[in-house]
This record gives sequence, C-alpha cells and structure tokens, in this order.
Amino acid sequence: MSVTDREFWTVIHGMVLGTLFLLAFAGGIAGLWSLRPALVTPAGIRERIHRLNIGVWSMAIVAWGTVITGTYIVYPWYRDAAETSARSRLLANPETALWHTFGMEWKEHVAWIAPILATAVAFIVTYYGRRLARDDRMRKLAMALFTGAFLAAAVAGLFGAFINKAAPIQ
Repeated sequence: MSVTDREFWTVIHGMVLGTLFLLAFAGGIAGLWSLRPALVTPAGIRERIHRLNIGVWSMAIVAWGTVITGTYIVYPWYRDAAETSARSRLLANPETALWHTFGMEWKEHVAWIAPILATAVAFIVTYYGRRLARDDRMRKLAMALFTGAFLAAAVAGLFGAFINKAAPIQ
C-alpha cells in the first residue's frame, strides 16, 4: 500500500485536521453549556475555564490548519487546468457538475467562516474568563458562534468527502 503526496495531503486536510475539529466540537460545546454557577463550584469554574481556553484555541488552530491546507495545498491540485484534474472531470459530466458549482464553491468560500468563528469563540473565552460563567448572554453567543463554526465545517467536510468520492485528486 502506498500513498501519493496528493493523497497524503488530502488525508491530512480532511481526515486528520477536519475530523479533529469536528470531533472536538462536542467537548467544547459541552464545556460552554455547563459553564454556569448553578452547575459548577467556583473552583470548578476556574479549572473549566483553563481547560476551555486550551480546547477552543486548539480548535481554532486546527480549523485554520484545515482551511489553509485545503486552500493552498490540496485545492490547486483540484483546480489544475489539465483535463484529468478533479475539477475538469466533475465539470465534464453534467451529472457531477453540481458537485463543483455548489459543493466546491462552499468549500472555497463558506468554509473559511469556521476558523473565523472558532477564533472569535477562543477570544471570548480568553477575554471573559470566569466572567463567562455569570454572563449568560455572552456564553450563549459563544455557543452560537461555536455551533456556526461547526456547521460550516461539517457541510464543507461532507462536500469534501462526496467530491473526493466522485473525482479523487490524483
């Protein structure tokens, strides 16, 4: 079994970084949801904020890694002008052209929202710290932004999996 450079970077982009971001979301959202004085002691809030800071900043970094590897490493191979490129193969067939015109456009543009929102959440957690437990409105805003980051990344991940199935990068 061998893996080409292109397959290796596609795996790093989608299966390693993308999957790590999506899986870590559950821990982050649970941490934000349960960060309430009624549920956690003051010592627990201090410990949880420390853990949340590490988790949300790690997720933001992973999200940036995912979109940067996708945009600047994998995507140029996808968009290559050759007739054998994944993009050319998708557009050559009317039944698969929508994968490019909608799915890949989502990945190119909308997926960038995920790291931006994840970074905003990391900033909120760092800036507000323990005050986030008392400020219900800000905590809910952080959860909404975090969910938005997850949804943008999840849809991009699904499109990526289907596009790679229809026209793998070779």
